[in-house]
Amino acid sequence: MAAEHPEDDLVEVAEAPLDHGFEHAYEPAAENEHHDEENRLKPEFLRAVREALRDDDLERVYDLVEPLHPADVADLLELIDEDQRLPLALAIRDLMGVEVIAELNDWVREALVEALPADVVADIAEQLETDDAVAMIEDLDREDQQAVLAELDPEDRAAIEAALAYPDESAGRLMSRDFVAAPETMTVGDLIDFLREDHEQPTEFWEVFIVDPMHRPVGTCALSWILRTPRSIRLADVMKRDQTLIPVLMDQEEVALRFQKYALISAAVVDDAGRLVGQITVDDIVHIIQEEAGEDALLLSGAGDGDINEPIMLTVRTRLTWLVVNLGTAIIASSVVGLFQDAIAKLALLAVLMPIVSGMGGNAGTQTLAVVVRAIATNQLTSSNTWRMILRELRIAAMNGLSLGAMIGTGTALIFGMPLLGLVIGMAMVINNLVAGLAGILVPVTLDRFKIDPAVSSAVFVTMATDVMGFFSFLGLAVATGLA
Repeated sequence: MAAEHPEDDLVEVAEAPLDHGFEHAYEPAAENEHHDEENRLKPEFLRAVREALRDDDLERVYDLVEPLHPADVADLLELIDEDQRLPLALAIRDLMGVEVIAELNDWVREALVEALPADVVADIAEQLETDDAVAMIEDLDREDQQAVLAELDPEDRAAIEAALAYPDESAGRLMSRDFVAAPETMTVGDLIDFLREDHEQPTEFWEVFIVDPMHRPVGTCALSWILRTPRSIRLADVMKRDQTLIPVLMDQEEVALRFQKYALISAAVVDDAGRLVGQITVDDIVHIIQEEAGEDALLLSGAGDGDINEPIMLTVRTRLTWLVVNLGTAIIASSVVGLFQDAIAKLALLAVLMPIVSGMGGNAGTQTLAVVVRAIATNQLTSSNTWRMILRELRIAAMNGLSLGAMIGTGTALIFGMPLLGLVIGMAMVINNLVAGLAGILVPVTLDRFKIDPAVSSAVFVTMATDVMGFFSFLGLAVATGLA
């Protein structure tokens, strides 16, 4: 973050009013002009913006961007070349509202925020919801965080500091402190009058949380119920008592699962004493589901976050770490092959065929691993049904192994005229598929039992198991049967 103003223009843009710029109607015609049929910004529109920036035609840039929705402006900032992002922000000035900041990719937002003075970042944070402000500030260096927090008014600073005190990716970080709560003794009419008269209440909400004198949630009232209920009825008589409460330390992935399971629109967040401290809404959960869904797939491949806006050197370090680990497992597999050098020398066909056994085993293991990691992530696989899952995957592996073994065995025997070689590769295929199925479920389950994310390192161990067993079973059977 810039301690001093790096550019006069940058400060001028950053200090422009942040609460307007999208007050005009968002016209469908503009969407058709700038978007394709899949609601993505058209390449020709991006080219027009880039050309206007290169020509330093700031008025043209503003005219192009002005009709866009805030989310589309955020997309534009992410799609534009990295060296053109700040010039674009300078050009569109008052269009850089809080709606755009909240929608930006983490890496892009961090780069832009770090270029702004602390007082300007604080001004943006004060206009954001608490959870969005936390998301903007949490990735800054500690020194920059403190500088921004020092510029906030005491109430906002206390709320953001309290959120930052919770663990990363917990409900406490995700929740918003902007919610409506009312005592159970209040009537519907009292509540309506309270909402109309108290202008400090949130402007957007779907339900009112009903609390007891200790500020513990005892029920909820949907806005539709409040609007359709006579004013004289007590909230305690109309509220829904069954509700899903989210502990403040719950992991965001578990929060998303609860929203999905119980079809929630919003949910109360409670502290250790059961007091209401915030709420989580479904719009936040949509982002979490998207993040978590892609995260496991990327971790399985060792690709890290997989964000195209991530710094190149950070991406290189993340990927290289797992490539080095894979190199080690490949050396282990090749050492197994080295044990059978003499057999391969006697029958060169073994070297031709053995990659088929290990490769098919690796693919089978990957299939099982993907299913099991997803089942663990969605709570479908628990300690109560682990053995049933193991037996299920073993049956699947056995049937697949027998089918593939019969095909490759028959083909090998016919092509090379060596029935024994066909029998050996067929048996090896069955064995390696069974190992693949077993490793594909036992490795992630074991890692999960030790509180290690199974998506992070399972693939390395499963691949090693199928490679080693594939080579060992095929070459070992060839030696044991006297084929080589």
